[in-house]
Amino acid sequence: MVNGAGVAIRQMTTADIPAVWELERRLFPVDAWPEQMFYDELSQTDTRLYWVAESGGEIVGYCGMMCVLPLADVQTIAVVPACEGRGIGSALLAGLIEEARRRGAEDVLLEVRADNPRARDLYLRHGFEQIHVRRRYYRDGVDALIMRKVLRDQPGA
Repeated sequence: MVNGAGVAIRQMTTADIPAVWELERRLFPVDAWPEQMFYDELSQTDTRLYWVAESGGEIVGYCGMMCVLPLADVQTIAVVPACEGRGIGSALLAGLIEEARRRGAEDVLLEVRADNPRARDLYLRHGFEQIHVRRRYYRDGVDALIMRKVLRDQPGA
């Protein structure tokens, strides 16, 4: 799959993990996942899906989802700052939402740092709503905003 900016999006493989982990540490210095967590996530093929976005042969974004029906949960989504504003995050998120729908999920959940308005705005544009706040959730004391997008047909809709 290729987005409008010519960025290729494909399934993440274990060969991608060193580059993804390097980005993870750079983009999320306080909350970076341990490298082994990426390997563990990729090994759970029945409930997990991870993609990378590539431009010019380099990984410029990645995302992942867990789907255990009736819920899907966006585990991570990231785009390198130099590539923000090119629709990469939107393409990754839209792909996860479509995959959640295809798998039969009723809702997609995610958590986002309260101090990340760019990500929060992305989620709002894609139909997510804030449903809860987890106070001091992140290691540095920042709140997590819990957001949900309803996928199932609602009565009267």
